[in-house]
Amino acid sequence: MDCSSSNAFFSIYSHGFVKVAVCIPVVFPGEPDRNADGIIALAKQAAENNAVLAVFPELSISGYSNEDLFQQKALLNASENAIVKILEASKNIRCLIIAGCPIFFSGTLYNCALAVCNGDLIAAWPKTYLPNYREFYEKRQFTCGTDAAVDTINFAGKSVPFGSNILLCADNFDDFVLHTEICEDLWAPIPPSSFAALAGATVIANLSASNITIGKADYRKQLCSAHSAATVSAYIYSAAGEGESSTDLAWDGHGGIYENGTLLSETERFSMNEKIIFADLDLERLSNDRMRFSTFQDSKKNFRDQISKFRRINFELILPEHQVLLNREIKRFPFVPVGGQELDERCSEAYRIQLSALTKRMQSSGIMKIIIGISGGLDSTHALIVAAKVVDRLKISRKNIIAVTMPGFGTTQRTKSNAISLMESLGVTALEIDIKPSCRQMLDDIKHPAGSGEKLYDVTFENVQAGERTSHLFRLANFHNGIVLGTGDLSELALGWCTYGVGDHMSHYNVNASVPKTLIQHLIRWVISKEEFDAEVNTILQSIIETEISPELIPSDEDSDSACDSGNSGTKSAAKKDSQPGQKTEEIIGPYELHDFFLYYTTRFGYSPDKTAFLAFNAWKDKTTGKWPLNFPEIKKHEYSIQDIKKWLGKFLFRFFQTSQFKRSCVPNSPKVGSGGSLSPRGDWRAPSDMNASIWLKNLADKVPEN
Repeated sequence: MDCSSSNAFFSIYSHGFVKVAVCIPVVFPGEPDRNADGIIALAKQAAENNAVLAVFPELSISGYSNEDLFQQKALLNASENAIVKILEASKNIRCLIIAGCPIFFSGTLYNCALAVCNGDLIAAWPKTYLPNYREFYEKRQFTCGTDAAVDTINFAGKSVPFGSNILLCADNFDDFVLHTEICEDLWAPIPPSSFAALAGATVIANLSASNITIGKADYRKQLCSAHSAATVSAYIYSAAGEGESSTDLAWDGHGGIYENGTLLSETERFSMNEKIIFADLDLERLSNDRMRFSTFQDSKKNFRDQISKFRRINFELILPEHQVLLNREIKRFPFVPVGGQELDERCSEAYRIQLSALTKRMQSSGIMKIIIGISGGLDSTHALIVAAKVVDRLKISRKNIIAVTMPGFGTTQRTKSNAISLMESLGVTALEIDIKPSCRQMLDDIKHPAGSGEKLYDVTFENVQAGERTSHLFRLANFHNGIVLGTGDLSELALGWCTYGVGDHMSHYNVNASVPKTLIQHLIRWVISKEEFDAEVNTILQSIIETEISPELIPSDEDSDSACDSGNSGTKSAAKKDSQPGQKTEEIIGPYELHDFFLYYTTRFGYSPDKTAFLAFNAWKDKTTGKWPLNFPEIKKHEYSIQDIKKWLGKFLFRFFQTSQFKRSCVPNSPKVGSGGSLSPRGDWRAPSDMNASIWLKNLADKVPEN
């Protein structure tokens, strides 16, 4: 679907998504005609809800629990007639139907999955592994599909491709490649779909009967999830439910839709009625992940003989002709879980990784002193509390942390006060160095107008201060035999929002480089909630979280008259009770919550700007819908229009692809904390420093509407 028009842009089928359905009808064993009616009704419902694929349970046309009745010609003939009925009805059903049916030919009976689309029978997959233990003895009735001597059969008046080696490939949807297996096939040590995935299948359907016993439902979910992750596929599981015989077994009608290990949708179990569930699958994500995973590509090489046996059957997927909106929750904060327990575990894990990494660096270097600049902002605060816990672990005094606050021309009383209070409360060695005199000297030395008192607050004016701070830290490290601990985060590296070289870009080690700004806030909240420190520290931490994000390099209007007055030394600014910062970072570069979203989908999945914008719109269009992280402040719950998203995504693309890579090409060592990486050229992100962003910006301009 062309997403150049506004309406098409907002449709899932323009962005690599497909909607699929798991359908579990009420089954009537031995009544194929009646079962056909139930399948047709649910398939219509799936199509009316814009699904392009509807998957039914194993032997859903005949019923699974017929046992020796499968050897009765009356049942087999009735099943074939039921398929004819479904074929006729499918001419008016706009989706691909996969249903289970017994097929008898050439003196052999097979348990099969049939693909029906637009009046045609386009494939038949026989079951490979037949259970013959416990409650199932299928070898009594059926033959293994790999024993068949033919690859085409005549059934229901059609010549049908037959075999467990079939891939259905949609001509009109690049990433839609379907393979089907049946129930026990998934329980085998190497399911047939493992090779099908290596051969190109992105969507795997499992038609199952699978009775229910205590604990089996959880085991099924584990199997489906793990197999979906291992094959980097969408796995669609549909099991028999109400109506199957209860002679010796019970059935719970358990269905689920998985994507790369994640459960997207699950049926209600033990329902007395028919059931249908839907999920929007991101097939482009699966394709992109496979491209990145070298082990997936190596496996294709190692199993080339098995892969070469697969046959690709082309067909046309029936796509909706109208706009289909996304019905899948896209997390606003992809780096931050929303649930209480999951958020707690994520924060704990990130925190422990940082502690472990810095501990190792200090032990290996033999240097037991840390030099760190403290601004009163989020990043330096988090780095300091990590450092404090590390020296505690090493059983050395917190006085080994030399924490320095270095007020400049734009420093506000609030951040300075928070910085000093935090250092004192943590019991570290606290220093205050006024960098304004040395900054004035440098401004004067380079003949910058601000050196003579003019109000020229340009990038040189800012970077003189950033450079002075870093220069002081490194010389302090020399003097005290310590390491400079960097504080800059992942979001700043992505945007190049750091002063290169002798600036906040550089340190001996950086614990935050892999942590995005949105997660840092939650890490500090987590530290407060876990009472890692005393109440006094927690009060200061809370104040820091609530402080406006600012580099504080430019004086506010109320302070500007005295900022560069060499005779004043900024006393007017220092005397103010709580002046407002002269800069607000997010007014300049845009909201970090959006930039972190853009960063995740750009680097983790390699999505084009139009798809990233589509996902961002679905995540941020309405603040009253969807989940927010636990204890997220109401006042900070924002929403963004597609116009907002396009504006800030353009800013992100330009800074990320064109102006900032040279800074990322030489970053200090830092621990990798999350799957988003640290943008380190040593492992996570490599790109030319002289890249041009034009192709990304063109995609954004051409394909993302203004409203």
